[in-house]
Amino acid sequence: MNTVRIGVIGVAGRGKLASYAHSDELNAQIVAGADPDPDARKTFNEAYGRDAATSGNYRTVLERSDVDAVFVCSPDHFHEEHAVAALEAGKAVYLEKPIAVTIEGADRVLETARKTGSKLYLGHNMRYFPSVLKMKEILDAGTIGTLQAVWCRHFVAIGGDAYFKDWHSERKNTTGLLLQKGAHDIDVIHWLSGAYAESVVAMGKLSVYDKAERRTGERTSKVALKPENWPPYSQNDYSPTIDIEDHSMMMFTLANGVQCSYTQCHYAPDYWRNYTFIGDRGRIENIGDSGSCEIRVYTTRSHTAATPDIVHYLKPSSGSHGGSDPAIVRSFIEFVRDGKIPNTSPVAARYAVAAGVMATESLRTDNGLRRVPAVDPETEAYFERGQR
Repeated sequence: MNTVRIGVIGVAGRGKLASYAHSDELNAQIVAGADPDPDARKTFNEAYGRDAATSGNYRTVLERSDVDAVFVCSPDHFHEEHAVAALEAGKAVYLEKPIAVTIEGADRVLETARKTGSKLYLGHNMRYFPSVLKMKEILDAGTIGTLQAVWCRHFVAIGGDAYFKDWHSERKNTTGLLLQKGAHDIDVIHWLSGAYAESVVAMGKLSVYDKAERRTGERTSKVALKPENWPPYSQNDYSPTIDIEDHSMMMFTLANGVQCSYTQCHYAPDYWRNYTFIGDRGRIENIGDSGSCEIRVYTTRSHTAATPDIVHYLKPSSGSHGGSDPAIVRSFIEFVRDGKIPNTSPVAARYAVAAGVMATESLRTDNGLRRVPAVDPETEAYFERGQR
């Protein structure tokens, strides 16, 4: 394969990620796109030219013989359908996270990739965040000894700008934000800790946005991230249906014995993640997760919040999401063309969803312990062989 010819399903929102693939340097070209929104299709044509075919029906893209690979960037509840159809059409697939909104759906995507032999790549771009890569480097070097515990606090300032104003606000579309938003962080914890969740327990509730003023009709403008959209009750155009939690917390034990916690809040005023990894010889944490941020390493004793023993200062990288978007798109093209093994993993993406699903079940019922079902061993072995 010389030029990788690309189709995009869901050209707005995360679909704009595919723009990094339209590159002479990567020898890749976007040739087609599908989206039910005519305005999105118009913007797509303005970006890629009149020769780029557009359609309101995603199957039109999959039927094209000049499409080698497809970016699936549609809303979460369409991921399973669109990915399965693209794999069955023989296309290499970049599937935006989460892999699906149910465990059954995620397993179906994996099995379809295995059955068809079509290449499957998962868009967990946080595996390309400089902050995450630096923390992994420190952990792998053994600087803090043997890892024992992981904490993650996720402050989501844009709940009132996005998640509670659009399709994310309904369970039928996301299962819940502990899965939808948390899939990133669960995946990072799995990756850096070297094991998947075996059991989870969780609690959470809808505590703020249930009291917010709802709109009665359709939205007349796109979701926008604006500083003035604060505090939450100053807005009056929230989704008519809100049945997801706006804060949640889960604890989980990994197969290697590492114990973890993840907390998420969608009405926090700030937007970032704070990871803490604690070993038997020290701990590390990040201050800021993209752009200018610090990775702090503590390896000596103190009675106070001491100055870290080591601080890694990370400078901003070019490109969206802290430079991870162009990096992950390059990785996808190299995976499709050259078979280069990426940081991301379809099996890991499935375990992130499975942990999120079981945690959501726990928080919505008895807050009790739930076991995370394992992936079929033969399917897991297929992906561990590099999809061969």
